[in-house]
Amino acid sequence: MPLPTKLTLEVVTPEGLLLREEVDEVMAPGENGYFGVLPGHTPFLSTLGLGEIRYRQGARWDHLTCFWGFCEVLPDRVSVLAELGERAEDIDVGRAEGAKQRAAERMKSLRDEAGYEEAHVAYVRAVTRLAVAGRHRG
Repeated sequence: MPLPTKLTLEVVTPEGLLLREEVDEVMAPGENGYFGVLPGHTPFLSTLGLGEIRYRQGARWDHLTCFWGFCEVLPDRVSVLAELGERAEDIDVGRAEGAKQRAAERMKSLRDEAGYEEAHVAYVRAVTRLAVAGRHRG
């Protein structure tokens, strides 16, 4: 049986289907670091952390935000169930900049570990949104 030459990438959030595309390569934010998938990959399951999903069609890379969830990899498919995800063109850059500033200020002023972690997550989310939006516009 020949190996597949493409992957079907499907990203679903609680709001519904965010993306279903045929792609050549996927990079996703595993909980312990990014992982890459090419057609014919060995099947596995992974929890997802905060970051971006990058996917390639030919020479072009596209980007989505991805915050927490699960990913199932099969030789011909990558299925992502994300708690939160956005297309680059849907990101409000001004709002993300404001969130980044507020989170940075909270991190500077907090001494409590739980409060600091919450501010740090907000900061990472905002920076990720800005990075994804910037790649789309750039």
